Amino acid sequence: MTTLRALAAVCEQLARTRSRRDLARQVADFLGALDAEEVRPAVRFLLGQAGRGGAVSGQTLWRVLVRLVGEGASADVWTGAVDFGEAVERLLERRETPAELPALGLIEVEERVRALAGPRGAGSRAEKERLLAELFARLTPLEAKYVAKNLIREMRTGAAEGILLDAVALVAGGDRAAVARAHMLEGDLTEVAALALANRGGPLPASALTYFRPLRPMLAHSAESVSEALATFGGRAAVEWKLDGARVQVHRRGDDCRLYSRRLQDLTESLPDVVGELRRGLSAPAAILEGEVIPVDAAGRALPFQELMRRFRRIRDIGRLEREVPVRLHLFDALQAGDEPLIDRPYGERWATLERVRGMLRVVGRVVPPTAAEAEAFSAAALADGFEGVMVKGLDAPYTPGVRGRGWLKVKRATTVDLVIIAADRGYGRRHGWLSNYHLAARDEETGRLEPVGKTFKGLTDAEFRTMTDRLSALAIREEGPTVHVEPRIVVEVLFTDLQRSPTYAAGLALRFARIARIREDKAPADADTVQHLRALFARQQTRGVGGEGEA
Repeated sequence: MTTLRALAAVCEQLARTRSRRDLARQVADFLGALDAEEVRPAVRFLLGQAGRGGAVSGQTLWRVLVRLVGEGASADVWTGAVDFGEAVERLLERRETPAELPALGLIEVEERVRALAGPRGAGSRAEKERLLAELFARLTPLEAKYVAKNLIREMRTGAAEGILLDAVALVAGGDRAAVARAHMLEGDLTEVAALALANRGGPLPASALTYFRPLRPMLAHSAESVSEALATFGGRAAVEWKLDGARVQVHRRGDDCRLYSRRLQDLTESLPDVVGELRRGLSAPAAILEGEVIPVDAAGRALPFQELMRRFRRIRDIGRLEREVPVRLHLFDALQAGDEPLIDRPYGERWATLERVRGMLRVVGRVVPPTAAEAEAFSAAALADGFEGVMVKGLDAPYTPGVRGRGWLKVKRATTVDLVIIAADRGYGRRHGWLSNYHLAARDEETGRLEPVGKTFKGLTDAEFRTMTDRLSALAIREEGPTVHVEPRIVVEVLFTDLQRSPTYAAGLALRFARIARIREDKAPADADTVQHLRALFARQQTRGVGGEGEA
């Protein structure tokens, strides 16, 4: 039996390791010693996902732990603590415990964490707190540190998804490309790890697209202009509308039709009107397609993105919501037709297949421009019609699930990035009582850490400030003066003028004149833009002679 104690010791070692190669080797050695049934929970713990479905707020967990240890024991535990997990460890070090707590198995601990998702309705809060108290009473301070990190989804050991892929590749005989391919198609690193361990030392079994198992979406980089993007592909590209909606993946086989969000959540019950449209209009009996759902008014004009969030994940009063917020689906890609997978086919071929199978369904506006001037004209018309911008897609590019490759480039009205709120400052004056100055972070794809890159108090309405204050207060994990540090759950799209070097932030960059454009309810922190992406934007900015030194 592999114990949580053993995993916690590995996590401590990982947190002190800086070499990517050493991180991968340590994880591979640990995974290689596990029994088959322990692989999935171990990978989920390492990625900070053991609390998925049973996550609790840091505020709730802290309240339970203070009661467990004693009200007076929490004084000064935050002083010098680098994160919530370390504060939990320090708090439990002040508890009187038996000389030797029996070690819990990894599988048992995950089962206890998942049980936290069970309580519902009246009395659920008290029951959840009871379960938390029972679990943490049996944990050492070090074990508690990493369970807490999983519960609030803030693992940060340096063993991010990329490191886990490297480690699984070592287990699988060093074939990183095969592991990355399996991850693209399986969509779940825990399953890839289980496959590798079941066939350790040998080749991975081939993975394939499967109906009703959604793929992670292909992602796009940014470009400054349509002409620049077109030149990247040597002129062999299509230009499409960039809709301000929510991306959906459509799986239809026979009468069974389901919709998935970009976060792979099942949206079928929330969007029965779209499902009905697909069943009636799609000419193919089986297909996996991608599209964008936008909210529209009675005249069919696009409404702001936030209106759409009234529909997502709602399963009550659907009939009323269908009338109040009608939506429209525009398709833009085909990933499979019948039994024929398409993701390795060039985008031009995938579009031809989409046209063949879409029947009466809409597709996004699109041209394959012979000249840059015609591409710019299409983009200008899209902006004039109120679209967010355009996508420029290489005709020869395959579909790469979950990868921000160079096959797609987005050109928007203004430069925006998706960032995570990690803290907020208490307001003053008219904003007294609100959390209104938001600390924004980008994801470092090398370490998995969220690195601060700026702050903003601009962009939200008074009503949105109040709602955001309530949401962030529920996610609070600690306070330092006027700053409330929160669990990294909320993603926002941020407009900014340019980037500057920053001696303050570890990322080395800061946004200038940042402003929140919208709250991205459809995105998770893992979908946030990366530090590496910001550095690429900064490099392009430097070639234009914009930006420079700063003190942010």
